Amino acid sequence: MPAFAESVLFGALQLSFWGAVLVCAVAATVLAVRRHSTPDPAVRAPDPVFWDVFMGSAVALPAILIPTLASPWFGVVLAALGAGAGVAAYRGSPQILAWQERRRQLRLDRPVNTAAQAEHDALLARWSRYELDPASCIDYPAMTDVRLPETSALIRAMKEAEQLRAVPHQGYAPAVVRFGAALAAAERAAGIPAGITAVGH
Repeated sequence: MPAFAESVLFGALQLSFWGAVLVCAVAATVLAVRRHSTPDPAVRAPDPVFWDVFMGSAVALPAILIPTLASPWFGVVLAALGAGAGVAAYRGSPQILAWQERRRQLRLDRPVNTAAQAEHDALLARWSRYELDPASCIDYPAMTDVRLPETSALIRAMKEAEQLRAVPHQGYAPAVVRFGAALAAAERAAGIPAGITAVGH
């Protein structure tokens, strides 16, 4: 009886080990193939897809064949498990790949957003001079008159940049650029010489 129990325990451990290896290999292969495949034949890269399948098969097939030598039932169970893992990975791959792409894009956008935040702060400081400095309010009243189209456009661009700053993404840096362009346009419309701010005039 102890020998039988030991045999059952060993078989369960063996099945669990090879099952985990198989599931990981199949899921990783499906995700890699989906990542390297594109619907456009002109940009399809067959070599990475081939090697994805080859490497996945090099792990998955032994994970099925080796336990099958001990028991044919192990092979049946593992084949079913591998098929299920493949289907699950295929169905879930769009969400997983989209999540990976978002993380990659966030890493790429981080330095751009950092630079945009610094530029945003400089533009806000430049704008605040027209709004808070009494002399600037007297000399350049057009900068705070929202009835003027240039000033109205400036306020809209400033609000847009501020809203996008709360959750920086690809649209934030272009919004800061639009804010800067709108501020420059409002300054020109108000008769402020290029490169001159309201400080110390």
